[in-house]
Amino acid sequence: MGRAGHWAVLALFIAATTACLIVHPGRGTTAFSPAEGGHTLVLDAGHGGEDGGAVSLTGLPESEINLAIVRKLDQLLGFCGQAPVVLRTEDVSLHDESAGTLREKKVSDLHNRAAAVEAVEHAVLLSIHQNTFTDKKYHGAQVFFAPTSGSQEFAVYTQEALRLGLDAENTRQAKPIPDTVYLMSHITCPAILVECGFLSNPEEEALLRSEGYQLQLAAVLAGAWLQYAWPE
Repeated sequence: MGRAGHWAVLALFIAATTACLIVHPGRGTTAFSPAEGGHTLVLDAGHGGEDGGAVSLTGLPESEINLAIVRKLDQLLGFCGQAPVVLRTEDVSLHDESAGTLREKKVSDLHNRAAAVEAVEHAVLLSIHQNTFTDKKYHGAQVFFAPTSGSQEFAVYTQEALRLGLDAENTRQAKPIPDTVYLMSHITCPAILVECGFLSNPEEEALLRSEGYQLQLAAVLAGAWLQYAWPE
């Protein structure tokens, strides 16, 4: 990443950290606290372990890219005084030990993720994934929202943040997530799923594999969350 790219990341990071250092009457300047704000962000790096998800054009599993972005997002939010709940910090599946086949592991993994999210008080879920399609021309991040209160608002804000922060020509709109996505249909909290880009598009796949672009994505998502959690 060149000097211009580094400055872009720095600008996004400053925007994110500034959003969590807002002056509130009678409280002074302080970092956002999940307890004070009433929300706790849950970060979900999609797939993991034997379930690598989609595979990029160069053979990199989606699960690794998802995890890399979540780690950066966790670090940026930590700088802002937040402590998100991270469902997985390694390239592992979250299935029960009793699960034997790959199918059983996937089912168990999803059940355990849903249970973990539901166990967090005042949770808001942000699930990171990557897209793919048979036609390599498609590109651009897109946000999907669960059928729960607050999800659509968070998704619309995040989609616009991705457009302004990463790709001004991205005309995709936030959409309801299909009810076939188990995790998003078995939780009761606000929740969004971000398809960060298309691993089937050569140019976007190269970006998604790069540390610099992953950091840009994380900075934009951090800023979107901070504005959603503490808009005033």
